[in-house]
Amino acid sequence: MFEKIKDIWHRLGPRTPMGKWVFWATLAFLVLICVNRKGNLIRWVEAGFTLRRQERQIENYVEQNRQLDEKIRNLSTDRDSLETYARENFYFSEPEEDVYILNE
Repeated sequence: MFEKIKDIWHRLGPRTPMGKWVFWATLAFLVLICVNRKGNLIRWVEAGFTLRRQERQIENYVEQNRQLDEKIRNLSTDRDSLETYARENFYFSEPEEDVYILNE
């Protein structure tokens, strides 16, 4: 990286004394952007990553809500699925029926 800076410095050379001032002013500006407390470039990048991560979480939650809504609709309209759900999750049984619970 320093080689590139040196190369740019030598290309500006003594031919353009104003070019050196422009170079240093630009370099100072870029350093200020990177270390400024309010407008820190690093914080902007981190905020972008955080935003993308949160958008993915929102998409996952929307999909989970859709699946749960489908499951609720299915359980509230179909008696057989409700009975199956109650037997599998709450170990419900009919009278005079034996239930065996096997731990895997």
